[in-house]
Amino acid sequence: MKKPFAALVSVLASSLLAAERSPEAQAWWSHVEFLAGDALEGRRPGTEGYNKAAAYVASQFDSAGLRPGGDRKSFLQSIAMETRLIDEASSSLEWVVDGKTRKVRLGEEANLGIGTEKPAKVEAEVVFVGYALKVPEAKIDDFAGLDLKGKIACYIAGGPAHLPAPLAAHAQSAAERLKNLRAAGAIGTVAFPDPRSTDVPWARATLRRLGPSVKLVDPALNDNAGLMVSVSLNVEHANLFFAGSGHTVEELLDLHRANKPLPRFPLKGKLRANTVFSRSPMSSSNVIGILPGASEESVVISAHLDHLGVGGAINGDTIYNGAMDNASGISTLIEVARTLSKQKLKRTVVFLAVTGEEGGLMGSKYFATHPTIAPRDIVANINLDMYLPIIPLKALTVLGMDESDLGPEFAAVASKFEVKAERDPQPQRNLFIRSDQYSFIRRGVPALTFKFHAAPGTPEEKVLAEWVSKRYHAPSDDLQQPVDPEAAVKFNRLMAAFITQVANRGARPQWNKESFFRRYTAAQ
Repeated sequence: MKKPFAALVSVLASSLLAAERSPEAQAWWSHVEFLAGDALEGRRPGTEGYNKAAAYVASQFDSAGLRPGGDRKSFLQSIAMETRLIDEASSSLEWVVDGKTRKVRLGEEANLGIGTEKPAKVEAEVVFVGYALKVPEAKIDDFAGLDLKGKIACYIAGGPAHLPAPLAAHAQSAAERLKNLRAAGAIGTVAFPDPRSTDVPWARATLRRLGPSVKLVDPALNDNAGLMVSVSLNVEHANLFFAGSGHTVEELLDLHRANKPLPRFPLKGKLRANTVFSRSPMSSSNVIGILPGASEESVVISAHLDHLGVGGAINGDTIYNGAMDNASGISTLIEVARTLSKQKLKRTVVFLAVTGEEGGLMGSKYFATHPTIAPRDIVANINLDMYLPIIPLKALTVLGMDESDLGPEFAAVASKFEVKAERDPQPQRNLFIRSDQYSFIRRGVPALTFKFHAAPGTPEEKVLAEWVSKRYHAPSDDLQQPVDPEAAVKFNRLMAAFITQVANRGARPQWNKESFFRRYTAAQ
């Protein structure tokens, strides 16, 4: 838990800074303070802390004059879920070569995933399949000529650098990759990342393995259906699996970084896994407020309300508060709702605070599949997730900028605020599919999301990079970190202006003809 002295320092510092903030900045920050306070214990779905956060957002929507958009004339859309908890003491992972068994140390060398359909014992051969991608548009098929029936696929959790960013992001999404693995006959996965391109290092990520996770109950929304085992490898120990194969992890990562073709080959041993976890039913809720317009066509503004809850201690702190990820986005959602509620708009605007983003976009996936408004009426999604108002706002990375006519429209509005719209400088991070806008994209809805942007080589770029490396998914994403509330206010005003523009424009937003994601429109 938080140290009392540190908490006292935070309160005193917050009080001093509050005297210097504008009323708009203080209003935005007050929401962050409540949502990211220790009392809500990190807002994990299914907990009292999350329920308090949902009730708070509902009350803010109500006071802003929004109409309830959830179930039974309420602001809440209830979603059937389940909590899962691994029993690591009863679980095991072993590597078997020529009849000799080597126990794999869970938590240190590898972790067992619990997103599979049910607890299972598995012993199977393992085949390295490159990136485990099938991309017909780029003539990539990592499964061609391989026999994966009843076997486990091992792969690098990335993709070739020459793939266009949107196509690469889509191909690496869990839904697409696992669909192709199942089609090839694989019953499990073993994955490891390039540590140079991961946001959360192993030492921090592994602290969360023993904590509870949440999953949707609806089997139609389960991307992991059909898999019996999933394993995450610590790269530092991964050569254990490659011994005797004629290849090393270092060789494979060097080929990946050089954008050269990866070999595909069977590993020498068999993987023996026993995954034991408990399941218990629970529910969590999206929070939905509606600002009616002259038309039922709707622009959905989304932000995720959940975070990681209580987990492994880092520097004595166990609460993963999620101030920037994503109390900041919810705070903007609330303040933009207050601004727009004073206007008469042509289109309806739906304000959507979703649950379960951290577990795999669950709340937005559920809403996009079971919307509380007519699906055909959703014309655009603007998603607000961890936009990082920790530097002055001079430029924004616009994810999806080149995919629809929303991109140039946003750039034009941003220029009036002296904010430059920039393309994604790090497409290999696949940010366009890693937040809730992707749930709408897959339903054919044009979408954008944003991050504060800094020019290469500037001190601001270093600030943003250090935040990701040190605070992302860590307890230090809390109320004690340096934040620029006035930059958040400028962002709020820009978002309100842009959403007004989209709500009042003549034609529905359209995917660009050359956009990869345009195919989803035709599929609906």
